[in-house]
Amino acid sequence: MSNQPDVSRSAVVTPLRVAIALCLSAPFVAMLWVGSYARTDPAFIGIPFFYWYQMLWVLISTALTLTAYQLWKRDQRARTGRKGGAER
Repeated sequence: MSNQPDVSRSAVVTPLRVAIALCLSAPFVAMLWVGSYARTDPAFIGIPFFYWYQMLWVLISTALTLTAYQLWKRDQRARTGRKGGAER
């Protein structure tokens, strides 16, 4: 047969996929909104807010990416289950 992708499958927007998109876009929005963290106070153990806020987002981004990955796996299992398990 042909190796062409199945064009008849359309993208489906589900609440789960919206949650995934929010998890992945939140760190970008937080870091691009510089006005929210462009200050020195409050300091945390002597580190200005500007720096510790960005480092905190490294941890938050890791957690959100892991959450998005787990949600994506759940979505893919659900889609495969509905199709009879033939696709991967």
